[in-house]
Amino acid sequence: MIEHKLPFPASLPARGQVVLIRVFVNGPGGGNPVPLVADARGMDAAQMQDIARAHGHESAFVLPADVPGADWRLRFFVPHHEMEMCGHATVGSLWALRRWGVWTTPRARVQTLSGLVDVEWDAARQRVWISQPAVREEVLESGAAALVARTLCLPAATAPIAMTNAATSRVKTLVPLPDVAALQALAPDFAIMESTCDAIASTGLYPYALATNGQAAAEPTVFARQFPRKSGYPEDAATGIAAAALWGHLAASGTIATGSATAPVVCTVRQGDAMGNPSAIAVRPRFDAEGTVAGCWLSGEVVGGAA
Repeated sequence: MIEHKLPFPASLPARGQVVLIRVFVNGPGGGNPVPLVADARGMDAAQMQDIARAHGHESAFVLPADVPGADWRLRFFVPHHEMEMCGHATVGSLWALRRWGVWTTPRARVQTLSGLVDVEWDAARQRVWISQPAVREEVLESGAAALVARTLCLPAATAPIAMTNAATSRVKTLVPLPDVAALQALAPDFAIMESTCDAIASTGLYPYALATNGQAAAEPTVFARQFPRKSGYPEDAATGIAAAALWGHLAASGTIATGSATAPVVCTVRQGDAMGNPSAIAVRPRFDAEGTVAGCWLSGEVVGGAA
């Protein structure tokens, strides 16, 4: 893994140049790093994956769109493969394009292998919000849940009643735990992580616990950890699409409030604390013209110049 501490460039970098940013930052050392190539024209998949391998993180590549209605096309690679969608890399890429004056409109749309993603600029907070569709979910049968419990090395008394495969793009397995202490104490069996995820048709395990502070009902906070199936690293500091799937699951069950189109409730998903990389993903409902929840928006703090 390459370690860099470079200043964030004041203008759009040259074609093929890698810029380093952190997304969903929630304190020193926090957030998830993104090696970003803001002009990836002429690069092939092998070159993109080489950059992801060299840096050891999810990497993003900006290209001209090739479908109607999209402003840019984004490709995402981890050290082991290409990804259809990466939430934090999308947030970070659009934040950087905004800083460089490439994106100047209130809204944009980006093309990904997972489909078109709507983007909004939050001028008041100087943040990017990206859309995710409504969650799709399926409860795991008991044998699959038992396999996940063994992989996470859950004590018998901690093993949850129900686990859920949920997705707004890639499938993540949601594992409810009784409290934040139990979550942060997890020590999974990484030797069987890939085979477990393959067996349950998931791209990663996402155990979580609701915060118990007095503000949880009005401004819900959920703590989570993400153990990917096969990305080239054992744990992820911030996973936007997993947070979106978790939010959709909790909102659909009534566990957290969504508010209304004029007063949406923002939920914070805290991740990365156990790694020493504190991260915070803001999730709010996305309403359609009839006022019905139709997916969500993701956002968070971005810092340029370090990874």
